[in-house]
Amino acid sequence: MKTGFIGLGNMAAAMIGGMLEKGVVRPEEIIGSNRSAQKAEALRDKYGIRICQDNVQTALESDLLVLAVKPQFYEEVIGQIRDQVRPDSLIVSIAPGKTLQWLEAQFGRPVKLIRCMPNTPALSGEGCTGVCCNDRVTEAEEAQVLTLLGSFGMAELVPEKLMDVVVGVSGSAPAYVFLFIEAMADQAVAEGMPRAQAYRFAAQAVLGSAKMVLDTGMHPGVLKDMVCSPGGTTIQAVRKLEEKGLRFAVMEAMQVCIDKSRGM
Repeated sequence: MKTGFIGLGNMAAAMIGGMLEKGVVRPEEIIGSNRSAQKAEALRDKYGIRICQDNVQTALESDLLVLAVKPQFYEEVIGQIRDQVRPDSLIVSIAPGKTLQWLEAQFGRPVKLIRCMPNTPALSGEGCTGVCCNDRVTEAEEAQVLTLLGSFGMAELVPEKLMDVVVGVSGSAPAYVFLFIEAMADQAVAEGMPRAQAYRFAAQAVLGSAKMVLDTGMHPGVLKDMVCSPGGTTIQAVRKLEEKGLRFAVMEAMQVCIDKSRGM
């Protein structure tokens, strides 16, 4: 299956790297186009993919076409390619806020549409992608897309009404986590730990904690209680986080993120 990318930025690079590393596609099966020739050539040199001269050529040759440009460019790009996309091609959108209905209206005809929201940890093979499809996508095609998107992390089907929630809980969430890691490392540095070591300790603590949630299936609150010994250090830290409103701040941050996605 020939897989095309219109837009070869960081997210496209992460997706391509994951697909190739897991062997779900071969380099010669991936084609792409990008406004910046320099960025396109860098990906060609790194992964051995083929670069097309323009978006129309990419669309014409793709069995599965990923629209990996920024949301504000979707209307322009779809206008360029809508007459060239084959009826049997799968169109994958990674733009927040662009609904299946909106996308089909831009194409002006029935097309097979998959809407998904990956996140940047795909760069490390630990991405999280929410996926929904229109009714023209068959079950076999749906499974094929999930395999591709799962090659760089976790990929799960969600109802389209929850796609903006996916943006808040995973699409934008790495930024929240990076901020938390940075804050922990800053305080470790304030107490004398070297900066590079502080980042390693903080990041590994987050990584290990997240893995415990996934591996055990236990409620995060139960896992938190397991760390909080009576009269110990951890419960004092948790008390201070509650006092300062960490839980509320996270929920409010997610809400404005979700609201922004819905309005895009």
